[in-house]
Amino acid sequence: MADTSKPDIVYTIVDEAPELASASLLPIIRSFAGAAGINVGTRDISLAARILATFPENLTGEQRQSDDLAELGELVKTPDANVIKLPNISASVPQLTAAVKELQAQGYDIPDYPEEPTTDEEKAIRARFDTIKGSAVNPVLREGNSDRRAAKAVKNYAQKNPHRMGAWAKDSKTRVSSMAGNDFYANEVASTLTADQAGPAKIEFVGKDGTTTVLKDGWTLIEGEVVDATYMSARALDAFLAEQIEATKAEGTLFSLHLKATMMKVSDPIIFGHAVKAWLAPVFDAFGDEMKALGVNPNSGLGDLLERVGDNAEIMAAIKVCTADRPAMYMVNSDKGITNLHVPSDVIIDASMPALIRAGGKGWGPDGNEGDSNCLIPDNCYAPVYDAAVEFFKANGALNPATAGTVQNVGLMAQKAEEYGSHPTTFEAPADGTIRIVLAGGETLHSLDVEAGDIWRACTAKKAPIENWIQLAIDRQRLTGFQAIFWLDENRAHDAELIKYVKPALEAAGVADKFTIMAPREATVASLETITAGGDSIAVTGNVLRDYLTDLFPILELGTSAKMLSIVKLMNGGGMFETGAGGSAPKHVQQLLEENHLRWDSMGEFCALSESLNFLADSKGNAKAGVLATAAEVATQGILDEGHSPSRKVGEPDNRDSHYWFARYWAEALAAQSDDADLAAHFAPIATALAGKEAEITGELAAAQGKPADIGGYYHPSAEKKTKVMRPSATLNAILG
Repeated sequence: MADTSKPDIVYTIVDEAPELASASLLPIIRSFAGAAGINVGTRDISLAARILATFPENLTGEQRQSDDLAELGELVKTPDANVIKLPNISASVPQLTAAVKELQAQGYDIPDYPEEPTTDEEKAIRARFDTIKGSAVNPVLREGNSDRRAAKAVKNYAQKNPHRMGAWAKDSKTRVSSMAGNDFYANEVASTLTADQAGPAKIEFVGKDGTTTVLKDGWTLIEGEVVDATYMSARALDAFLAEQIEATKAEGTLFSLHLKATMMKVSDPIIFGHAVKAWLAPVFDAFGDEMKALGVNPNSGLGDLLERVGDNAEIMAAIKVCTADRPAMYMVNSDKGITNLHVPSDVIIDASMPALIRAGGKGWGPDGNEGDSNCLIPDNCYAPVYDAAVEFFKANGALNPATAGTVQNVGLMAQKAEEYGSHPTTFEAPADGTIRIVLAGGETLHSLDVEAGDIWRACTAKKAPIENWIQLAIDRQRLTGFQAIFWLDENRAHDAELIKYVKPALEAAGVADKFTIMAPREATVASLETITAGGDSIAVTGNVLRDYLTDLFPILELGTSAKMLSIVKLMNGGGMFETGAGGSAPKHVQQLLEENHLRWDSMGEFCALSESLNFLADSKGNAKAGVLATAAEVATQGILDEGHSPSRKVGEPDNRDSHYWFARYWAEALAAQSDDADLAAHFAPIATALAGKEAEITGELAAAQGKPADIGGYYHPSAEKKTKVMRPSATLNAILG
């Protein structure tokens, strides 16, 4: 349960590995900040908390959870906001249902998630759950645009201590495959709203018989807003998938599908389901009705399907025959038989593709060996980025982290910009017909003919965030002098509308010569050429590319995206400081549960903390916060320089050890500084104690490892058990108070 005080800094309670790490790190932060009179509060935006807040009616008073996400959503619109946001689960349906089952087992009276609601009650419950699914948090909190980059200390360390990169062979068979057309990219239309067009709007489906169904009402569009509409043909998608299954088999590579079924919570699970059906096409042809009766929903993945049909010998035999005729599949976990198609949230494109590229184009096959892969990214909006990267490294060899420059990012994401804000306006066509956007005056803004099963979506980007994004890019380029590229494709309808904003703004600011505008494929090549030569670049992108590139380039440059500095300059003057990516978090939790070793690296949290304290110093004139920030930066550099980041192997230092060293270096820096005598006096004995008790503390931390850990729940762990696991050093705890 989060606290309810009015804090100077809000630290978010989240999920999985970042939240486990917080159980160790947050007490340290609070101890140090408290010495400066700074209150660090918490707000719970975990998946479990969001479920509990959504269904309070059958819970006891003690069980009820405040709607912290809604509260934070209001806070980030104020100049007082100072939020450290850790990565949270963007829940797929399997994750959502698993979290519900766990809460029910813990005694919380939460309804089941109705996958196929039939009654009005089930439909109402489903509608409430749908507000939790997918990217439910980020669109609420991101009331500003993104400034993401590698912190200087992190980049320097990566160059001095380059991580291992897989070798690329010029004859590598790894490739990116995308649809030949009839996808979101090809079918997109877009326009910028005039004053006369602004106001209430709705989305309608018109059947072949002329019957009209309202899909979305109560939708308000404003002047200057870029409004898109597009669809992906289900027929074309199925043909593409079938073709690529056969092509992969002929090439002898691994079949892999790369989507983001968490953030794109409506469209991508449907695409994922098409892939599951294509993979088992003969089985669905023969047993489709029986499988449906067993509750099979291909959108939930092979894992759920196999569990539901496991007692039907005939279906299982057909699956075995079909699988034997398929190519080898890219695996999430070869040892446990978890495939690419098992769970829609297991293979997340912005984590999976950079990892494969870093590994020299190799993925893990079912035999436990690495192999080249056919990487299916059906839609062409962003697939060219990965295609260009694969081809670049085939031709030029792997990037050298010791000499590579850096790619920073300025991303348009405020106010639910672009695709990540499209969940309420994405629909699966119920029949053949037309889906259209109708404005207040009856004007049809966009109208697209669809067939049953086609995936239709509308996206928007508002004028104020677009203008803010452009100015942020201008400011960043002026501060750095780096190459700066707007990653916009003039041949894509949405991007063409953005370019109409970008070009005049750059001209008016007198900086048009400092920027170039390139389509994503060309921008990828230009950026890779720049950093290969040791130069630096700023990628100025939309929302999805912001997400993709701030994994791709950091994973190549730094070995991880968890160490990125991510600053959200909130449009009303506040600040939000994000701590990196959580894509690898599930594997880290699994290792902790089995071996009590947490390899999550809190470098992102260290960097965000320093920025948050600096922001507090600047915005509130809090000099002590500035002293804490400078000392925290020294501690972060010490962690890197002295090699105290977590190890991957049990028995070696892990996340908890790195927190000890962070506390020690932070205390030593505060004791040594001369800007604040009171802080120096307070932390001098703490620094002495932390150094003098090193052997005891590290011994207690080491003794905790090597055996299973009980945290009392995956999605909703016990606070007491979590603390016991993550704070095993009584000596350290006593020193920190």
